[in-house]
Amino acid sequence: MGLTVAVTGPTGEIGMAAVRALENDERVERILGMARSPFDPSSRGWKKTEYRQGDILDRGAVDDLVAGADVVVHLAFIILGSRKESERVNLAGSRNVFEATAGAERPGRLVYTSSVAAYGYHGDNPVPLTEDVPPRGSKQHYYSAQKAACEALLAETAGDLDTYVLRPCIVGGPEATVLLRNLPWEQAASYVPEQVRRLLGAVPGLKPVLPDPGVRFQLVHHDDVASATAACVAGDGPAGAYNLAGDGEITISDLAHAIGAYAVPVPSELVDLTAEFVDLVPLLPTQAEWIHAARHPMLMDTAKARRDLGWTPQYTTKQTLEAMAAA
Repeated sequence: MGLTVAVTGPTGEIGMAAVRALENDERVERILGMARSPFDPSSRGWKKTEYRQGDILDRGAVDDLVAGADVVVHLAFIILGSRKESERVNLAGSRNVFEATAGAERPGRLVYTSSVAAYGYHGDNPVPLTEDVPPRGSKQHYYSAQKAACEALLAETAGDLDTYVLRPCIVGGPEATVLLRNLPWEQAASYVPEQVRRLLGAVPGLKPVLPDPGVRFQLVHHDDVASATAACVAGDGPAGAYNLAGDGEITISDLAHAIGAYAVPVPSELVDLTAEFVDLVPLLPTQAEWIHAARHPMLMDTAKARRDLGWTPQYTTKQTLEAMAAA
């Protein structure tokens, strides 16, 4: 008998790739995918997957989901949104998943997708980051703080479960374009009349501009996160935390070039001042807190995942960027 795997967030940017990887893994016999909105597994070519309608904020739905699973994969998470709403879903929802899994009789493993952001954007972080560095989070950045809090919550509630925590860097690829979709001009586009957009598009040499503080960062392809998820589901390596990143590094200038934009160098002092301003002004949109991600390099060492999980990324950081930009 193969494994029965319960997955929260199967239709998200990581979820779709993760379910595909599990569908293709002969060690997995059945997949229970829970999402709030209906989806048809067969329309995606999924043959092992069953749709379960439910919300991670509904403890009863979560209890029902995990009761029949050998392994639980928790992927449901809000990346962009208000601090209050994201906290409600990310912390209360994750608590439901962790406690339900630990309290159920059948599951023996839980796989949770955290983030490099859990380490926190601190100037004294080592470069590169290894899994021995404690996930301190950054209280000024809601996503970072919540990812660190979820890891602490998992450690508190896991009991006898074998827990696997994946910490990917920024996830990209043709199905993971949230980084590009939330660039300032993409967000503003819906407020600009179509005729104006056409006129601007016809101006020779007119391109968007991105400030580049020179901070290097990594990308990881969603399919590579998915392969690591499948390895954890099967217990290919010991339980614990694993950093995930593609080979190589890029800067904002590389990102700008890939999407046909200009990059303008800016001093790091200006980024620091902007971040301090964001911290002082309470009425700014929550997305403004992402300025903290540009203050310090968040580069990870992935040797542990390669050694213990047998994981090898198939895409470099640059290849992931190209795939994301093309999509």
